[in-house]
Amino acid sequence: MTSFSVMLTSVETVKTFVDAATLLPCDIDIKSGRYLINAKSIMGLFSLDLSAPLLVEVHGDEAQGEAFRQSVSQFII
Repeated sequence: MTSFSVMLTSVETVKTFVDAATLLPCDIDIKSGRYLINAKSIMGLFSLDLSAPLLVEVHGDEAQGEAFRQSVSQFII
């Protein structure tokens, strides 16, 4: 599992993030406080407080985690 934090501050950043997540066959979760959301769910992401950092957990092998990390690198904090 690979974990990192991101900031998604606009509709476009959320859309870009979800598009990148849907390209991977493994599960990707977003944690925000006590909430756990599927990162492939655009509606789920919009239900979160996007003014705070979000924890991303990629439940795949190292190559999948690194590929996703690179594809969303502009959002990593």
